[in-house]
Amino acid sequence: MSESKYIESAKIPAIVLFAPTASGKTALTRELFSPKGSHFILNAEVVSADSQAVYRHMDIGTAKPTKEFCKEIPHHLIDILEPDQQFNVSDFVDAADEVCKKIIKKGKTPVVCGGTGFYIRNFLYGVPPTPISDEKLRNKLKERIIIEGNEVLYRELQKIDPESALKIHQNDSYRICRALEVYYLCGKTRTSFHLEHKLREMYDFLFIVLEPNREELYKKIAVRVEKMFEAGLENEIKKLIEAGYSKESPGLKAIGYSEWFDYENPFDQNNIQKIKEQIIHHSCKYAKKQFTYIRDIEGSNIIKYDASEENFMQIISLIQKWEKNKLSVE
Repeated sequence: MSESKYIESAKIPAIVLFAPTASGKTALTRELFSPKGSHFILNAEVVSADSQAVYRHMDIGTAKPTKEFCKEIPHHLIDILEPDQQFNVSDFVDAADEVCKKIIKKGKTPVVCGGTGFYIRNFLYGVPPTPISDEKLRNKLKERIIIEGNEVLYRELQKIDPESALKIHQNDSYRICRALEVYYLCGKTRTSFHLEHKLREMYDFLFIVLEPNREELYKKIAVRVEKMFEAGLENEIKKLIEAGYSKESPGLKAIGYSEWFDYENPFDQNNIQKIKEQIIHHSCKYAKKQFTYIRDIEGSNIIKYDASEENFMQIISLIQKWEKNKLSVE
C-alpha cells in the first residue's frame, strides 16, 4: 500500500503470526516475506512479539534472528533495551503501533510475529485500563520485597488474585508488585480489568496461529536448547554477570537465563547439565502456556503446522484472500 493510500485508509493492514518457540516461525517468515524465499508473496517487515528479544546482549538464549536475516527482512523491537530496563505489555503495544504505522508508510506490510501470547492478545484487543501507578505504594511494596522476599508477597498475591499469580513467576518482583499495587489502590484484582472482546478497529488484522504437534515441538525445543549451549550460552551468561546484571534484572528473569541463578556455582559441569534440563522443561511448559492467551480470539486461522508444502500453500491462500478483501475495501 502506498503512503497516499495509507493516509486515506481507515484501517492499518497487519498480519499477526503467533507461533510457540522452536516451531519454525523464522524459517516461515523467510519463505514468505524474504525476496530470497521460494514462496515469496509479500514485501513485509517483521515486528517482533517476543518479550525477551527487546534486550541487548541476550542473543543466544533468546534465539534472536541473525543479523544477516535481518538484512533480508527488517526486524523491529529487537535489541532496544538493556537487560536491567523494564518493558511491559503496554510498552510493547505502544511501540508496535508506532512501528506498524512507519512500515505502512514505506509501502510495506507489518508482520507482528512471535511466541509471547500475552503480547499478541493485547496487540489484537488493546491493553485494558488499570490504575495509574502510585509511587509511594510501589516503593513500600519494593521495600517489602527486599525485607520479606519475593515468596512472601507472591503468596499474598495468590490469596488476593490467584488468576494473576498463575501468570506470574514467583521471582518476577516487578509484576508481583504491580498486581498487588492495583489491588491495594482500587480494591479490584488486576485480572478484573478485562480486555475488550473486540479486535481493535484501527487495524485490519489477518491472524494466523501455527499449532505444531506437541510431542514434535518438545523434541525441537530440546534440540534448540542443546544448540544454544553449543553456541556459547554459558559464556553469554558469564558476560552478563560480569557486566553487572543479576537475577533482579528484568531481562535475566527469562527462561534460559533465570535458571543460572538457582545455583551457587552454576558453571560447575554437574550444575550445567541440570540447568540445561531445567531450561528444556521450562521452555516446554512455557510453549504450552502461551496457547492459553490466544484461545478464542476472533478471526483466528489455526494451522496444524509441520512446515510442509501444504502448510505454505494454506498460509499463502489466507494472505491472498486477505489482500483481495483489503483491495476491494480500498
